Amino acid sequence: MTVAILLLSPLLAWTQRQDLLSRSELLLGGGGMFYIGDLNNQSALTIPRGAGSAGFRVRLDNRWAFRLQATYGLLASGDKDYIPLRNLHFRSDLWEAAVVAEFNFAPFGPMPTDRRWTPYLFGGLAVFHFNPQASIAEPGGGIRWVDLQPLHTEGQGSAAYPDRRVYRLTQVSLPFGLGIKWRLGKHFSLAAEYGFRKTWTDYLDDVSTTYADHSTLQANASDGPLAVQLADRSGEVEPGYVNAPGIKRGDDSLDDWYAYLHVSLGISLETLFGWMRTKRCKN
Repeated sequence: MTVAILLLSPLLAWTQRQDLLSRSELLLGGGGMFYIGDLNNQSALTIPRGAGSAGFRVRLDNRWAFRLQATYGLLASGDKDYIPLRNLHFRSDLWEAAVVAEFNFAPFGPMPTDRRWTPYLFGGLAVFHFNPQASIAEPGGGIRWVDLQPLHTEGQGSAAYPDRRVYRLTQVSLPFGLGIKWRLGKHFSLAAEYGFRKTWTDYLDDVSTTYADHSTLQANASDGPLAVQLADRSGEVEPGYVNAPGIKRGDDSLDDWYAYLHVSLGISLETLFGWMRTKRCKN
């Protein structure tokens, strides 16, 4: 929160001297979210999952803008086409709140001298929340999704693996990327954007290091037998196969990332709320 206040302080001072309605937009967007990590060989070319966002943009001038944005998306991947014998998979809802600065390559705005379109770069700071889950088959034939973090599937938080801390589900990321904006008349704009999120966790997918000893998992997890089952699923592919403790389960040399590709519509607050100012002036 302190960092966000520091980043926004120039914007707050500026809005005291400017017409906020005419320079601000409500943003509504949708697109796809991508996962980059251990369960897809660190590839960014994966099938996107649905995502949507809402935000608020303030134009400082025809080159710079600040944006506040809330995003929801789904991350998911698995070993079906990568390492079938490992047989791990996950899904995770992801919630993100971000403050972002945008720089337009060309003067962009509603004035006649401004360009009607421009490429732009953006970068900022975000807080995100995730919760990796895996599915198991129920005796009746249904599917149940299980939260993986409480199971400590790699022995996190145990005395046997003191270097493996229990990972936090709410963390910080750095969003950055590029896009293109178009001006649709005086009160509307359209933007297409692709942005990466640099994280400092290798557990978006609950996979990072090596297989843990089953006895440790039994004693360390909220549900020991379930932790053992979901930590090592190779036996579901090859009956009787068990990965020995210390065998590589993931690659802890690289953190996980996620990315968001979306199109957003900007609606001027002058269009939405300008009538209130006109009414006050008449009164």
